[in-house]
Amino acid sequence: MIDYLTLTVVMIGATALLLPLLQVIKGRSENLPGYVLAVVLAASMVLLGLFTLNPSSVSWAGSLLIPDQLGGIFALVTVGVTLAVTVASFDFEKSTSNPVYYSLLAFTALGMVLLAYSEDLLMLFVAWELMSLPTYVLAGFDKKLRSNEASVKYAIIGAMSSAVILYAISLAYGLTGSTQISVVAMRFAALLSTSSQSTALASVSILLFVAGFGFKMSIVPFHMWIPDAYEGAPTTISTILAAATKKAGFIAAIRVLLAITTFYALTHSPLFTLANVFAVLAVLTMTVGNISALTQKSMTRLLAYSSIAQAGYMLIGFVAFSNAPGSAAASLGLTGTVFHVLNHAVMKGVAFLAAALVLLQLRRADLGAYDGLGKRMPITAFTLAVAFLGLAGVPPLSGFWSKLLLVLSVAYGPYGWVALVAILNSAFSLGYYAWIIKRMYIDEGESPEKVKEPIWFVVVFAVMVGLIIGIGLFPQQVINFVSGAVNSFAG
Repeated sequence: MIDYLTLTVVMIGATALLLPLLQVIKGRSENLPGYVLAVVLAASMVLLGLFTLNPSSVSWAGSLLIPDQLGGIFALVTVGVTLAVTVASFDFEKSTSNPVYYSLLAFTALGMVLLAYSEDLLMLFVAWELMSLPTYVLAGFDKKLRSNEASVKYAIIGAMSSAVILYAISLAYGLTGSTQISVVAMRFAALLSTSSQSTALASVSILLFVAGFGFKMSIVPFHMWIPDAYEGAPTTISTILAAATKKAGFIAAIRVLLAITTFYALTHSPLFTLANVFAVLAVLTMTVGNISALTQKSMTRLLAYSSIAQAGYMLIGFVAFSNAPGSAAASLGLTGTVFHVLNHAVMKGVAFLAAALVLLQLRRADLGAYDGLGKRMPITAFTLAVAFLGLAGVPPLSGFWSKLLLVLSVAYGPYGWVALVAILNSAFSLGYYAWIIKRMYIDEGESPEKVKEPIWFVVVFAVMVGLIIGIGLFPQQVINFVSGAVNSFAG
């Protein structure tokens, strides 16, 4: 049997290394590096799709990676977003150094693929850094924007999160003598019957993992860098940060935190449990994100705070899973989280790309640029409207179904209040989403003149809007597949 995962890793890695060499070719097409990367990423998605449908039963690279369907879903999502950003960059990124730009995108994609399948804490950390380091450079790639400030702030916060994760790994290794996630989880459980000092250190390690992963997942109170980094970075790179690397943070948290919580209670106290920690973080993240989004005057910052709020919804599945591992509610909650990760990657990704096109064509990022956009850029406006309605959870779009699963997973247990807060927040978010839609279709803009919408952007918009509507109309097949992947992980 062909090892599709190995072939994918080799293809993306070789492309990342070789793309900068295209700078020495004179007379080349300015989009040649982008075309090369797009072809490689498209081929990688085919290979990952085949690998996900027929996963190997043998651990890959010794026991560093676990080739399961859950990793396949996250790998497909992150590579798909990178492909969409690459295609959109044909028109957005035309600098002479664009081979380096596309090479950094390839390294980011490679890191996310490896992270999706990581089964060892050190492998996870190496993949985390391979994903993160290129994005620090990409965030400051466009010197015409406030990219330098965004890049520096993002790099400092990112380095801090990496240090926190590495310290958590060192504690876990010191307590268990292993970096295998499954072994660490089982040996943490054994610590419950040993000394209180070992139990306390294990709890500290878990909380450090929560904080470290929380930076990338953009959950409150680890979200401070998000708005400034998203606003200062080129908007296509903001798309990667919001719709791809953030999802990689979630798979890392699922692999580590939910594996540990299957066996380990944070403390013996019924109040200080990991489920309660996730519940408080979920409620804070949803509420702070939505309230902050309502006051923004920049589309990129509005999308950034909206992205924070969406992370709160995804955490609901962590609450359900941590509260009763192995139960039907736990399976439903984690299915809802993974399904919402997929839906959010599409919805938020296309929203950021639409904002990128408005910035490219109108040279404005403030909300005033969206007045009358329905007449000036009808395809972009329609794309944004569909994405916003999906993010708000309006049926029958895809976002409705994943939010429904998340709410149902906690609605009938001790965390019913989390479900209520999620419903109220979702209704509240419709206020600012509908406000933008009203500005695009009802308010009059400064100029009625139509603006060109480049074909590559239109292609990406069509595919992603088709996914939002198609998954919304026929959700059962996707839910069944995600549920199968989740059950194989939980089992």
